[in-house]
Amino acid sequence: MLDSYFKLTESGTTVRTELLAGLTTFLTMAYIIFVNPMILKDAGIDHGAAFVATCLAAAIGTAIMGLYANYPVALAPGMGLNAYFTYGVVLGMGHSWQVALGAVFISGVLFIILSLLPIREAIINAIPKSQKLAIGAGIGLFLGLIGLKNGGLVVDHPATLVALGKIAAPAVLMAIAGFIAIAVLDHRRVPGAIMIAILVVSALGIALGLSPFNGIVSAPPSLAPTFLQMDIKGAFSLGLVAIVFAFLFVDLFDTAGTLVAVSQRANLVDADGKLKRLPKALMADAVATVAGAGLGTSTTTSYIESAAGIRVGGRTGLTATVVALLFLLSIFFAPLATSIPAYATAPALVFVACVMASSLAQIDWEDVTEYAPAMVTAVMMPFTFSIATGIGLGFITYVLVKLFSGRATQINPMMAVLAVLFVIKFAVL
Repeated sequence: MLDSYFKLTESGTTVRTELLAGLTTFLTMAYIIFVNPMILKDAGIDHGAAFVATCLAAAIGTAIMGLYANYPVALAPGMGLNAYFTYGVVLGMGHSWQVALGAVFISGVLFIILSLLPIREAIINAIPKSQKLAIGAGIGLFLGLIGLKNGGLVVDHPATLVALGKIAAPAVLMAIAGFIAIAVLDHRRVPGAIMIAILVVSALGIALGLSPFNGIVSAPPSLAPTFLQMDIKGAFSLGLVAIVFAFLFVDLFDTAGTLVAVSQRANLVDADGKLKRLPKALMADAVATVAGAGLGTSTTTSYIESAAGIRVGGRTGLTATVVALLFLLSIFFAPLATSIPAYATAPALVFVACVMASSLAQIDWEDVTEYAPAMVTAVMMPFTFSIATGIGLGFITYVLVKLFSGRATQINPMMAVLAVLFVIKFAVL
């Protein structure tokens, strides 16, 4: 039955290989069930509800990707977007978390519409490669700054804005040790390097009396505090237009980039080099975002960590289905999630930032009209604490630099329209 449904033989894989691939992918991204609730908690969302919402959103999105699109790709609330949700939209701009969830919901609905129309390719193709790479790197830098802050390595300063924290403090030392552990384990290709480091650092912190231990297994917490609590009407206000599009653009580019990155290794491309069943994969991601907002979590997106499972042989949706089942079982580990301190998850944020920032290496550093606007996009995200602002300033810079450099023909018309819209946004709002 499994062979027939997932086309295992046709894809050159077996049930055993798919099960192993699913377990490997889950271990590499399971850190999100600890990190995401902690980030959303800062936005005022109930930690227990956020934990359940994270697990269920990941399970639902990944199941759709596996059963509907037959892709070995797992989904979960996206790193970077969760930080923007909390520290940018809620704490930075003063919107309620309910309104922020409404913005995520609307972005998901727009994603569904785009997935049904051919316009999605036009939008993806309109954004130049340098800007796509810069957006990923900028989100990484944004995430890294938050990780350094949560780990106590960076603190605010009245004169210099930021300064080094008390590096000899026990919690800071634990965060540093966690980051080194993740880097070493990842270098040695140990599956679940991030999750292992988080659990080890947490255990050491508990043993040293730095944080409490709340248990391991229990009945799942209530989802009532967040279930269908998104404020869709409030998210339709003019001031949230840029935020909605930031959620939409990042999710769209992140999903497309992840699918392209894993498709070659998983043999998901046809003879013309195009991704097989791409509309179904995009639809799975879009529906997952809508479902996640309804459950009470930030944007759900495809995870590049899926490449770990593909590396060990995962080729079909059975891999994703295994991951979905494991995320579903995770809802019983809420006490463990509440035992994870900030200094244990901070290294994970910084390490993910390192991985995301590596995309800067692919930018054409011989062409100033490409790398200068790209750096504006990447740098302004952490410095303004806003993904939307970074995207807007980067797009505007790209169009102006190309225009006044005599290279207007390289500007996609849709890119020009987006730049004008951002100019109006900055001028009016």
